[in-house]
Amino acid sequence: MCPLHGTTVVTLEHAIAAPLATRHLADLGARVIKVERPGVGDFARGYDERVNGLASHFVWTNRSKESLTLDVKHAQAAPVLDALIERADVLVQNLAPGAAARLGLSFDALHERHPRLIVCDISGYGDDPARPGPYRDKKAYDLLIQSEAGFLSVTGTPEQPSKAGCSIADIAAGMYAYSSILAALIERGHSGRGVRLDVSMLEAMAEWMSFPLYYAYQGAAPPPRAGAAHATIYPYGPFRAGDGKSVMLGLQNEREWQQFCARVLRQPQLADDERFARNARRVANRAALADVIDAVFATLSSEQLIERLDDAQIANAHVNGMAEVWAHPQLAARERWTRVASPTGELPALWPPALPPSFEPRMDAIPALGEHTDAVLAELGFDAATIAAMRRDGIV
Repeated sequence: MCPLHGTTVVTLEHAIAAPLATRHLADLGARVIKVERPGVGDFARGYDERVNGLASHFVWTNRSKESLTLDVKHAQAAPVLDALIERADVLVQNLAPGAAARLGLSFDALHERHPRLIVCDISGYGDDPARPGPYRDKKAYDLLIQSEAGFLSVTGTPEQPSKAGCSIADIAAGMYAYSSILAALIERGHSGRGVRLDVSMLEAMAEWMSFPLYYAYQGAAPPPRAGAAHATIYPYGPFRAGDGKSVMLGLQNEREWQQFCARVLRQPQLADDERFARNARRVANRAALADVIDAVFATLSSEQLIERLDDAQIANAHVNGMAEVWAHPQLAARERWTRVASPTGELPALWPPALPPSFEPRMDAIPALGEHTDAVLAELGFDAATIAAMRRDGIV
């Protein structure tokens, strides 16, 4: 039995942060009822059509959920929301700041009637009425939070900052929401009472920025933007081999530097060169050392270079694209791929990482918009005639 079997999560969610958190809860066996706008749904459904006509973000973050369409702003939606929350263990929402409170779905409004309910509010800048802060009502998208949290200032080239290639601010917030909900469920097991979780994308991203923050402590210079190379360790980054392909490698200590000189560059005397005698000097003389490394690597294919690095026990990696990750031999050897159903047919999906072998995670279908509306409403006690009327009136 999955660890969250019997746990019901009701979620008013869109985009990435909240859907990612609740999908991980579903992986562990929670029943996740996703409330979506009639006719439109989670706007992430329309981001693209790359996966057999479905949106790539939506496929990633919404398997194993039930889709219930409901116009939560409609005056007659309240009985449905009340019935859902009556059965819920967790309520998750990432609506605009204040929107949940206007719907009567704040923790304060719900806690007296539902003392065991855990409420998780996800927002860009935090939505605590006691400490709203000047940014509470600002719109917050992933790239904006990457920028606001300083991530762009340390990412990219010296000439041009760059964003991350995936939605890391959303992912950070989603994963903190997920882990905090698990912690709240454990706490409720002791206290019998639910709590409110106020998850801020900025605060999640600022936590992830702790290394560059401390590196720039008390006004010190921040880590420079160094492209795909490490900003403060050298050699550590991508290097081009003679066949035009790049190989990623990284040295962590002086023992590895000596091995690198002797067995990869095959210039053991270089290890004693005063310009490169320790990491700080290698960083300071990066250009000169790069010339030496590039000259040797130009004589090797990428696979020959990787063979030398492996022989010297120097950490290395291929610089893969998406096609190479789809076909990655390690993922295949560890049987990390499975299949899930969707409205447009079966799709490949990765098993969730790091789960124990004592249970198999849920890997159920990606729902069509409103696919479970009638079934959920009937379970809540609404008869067929009432459901039909609700659909006719645009409530569901």
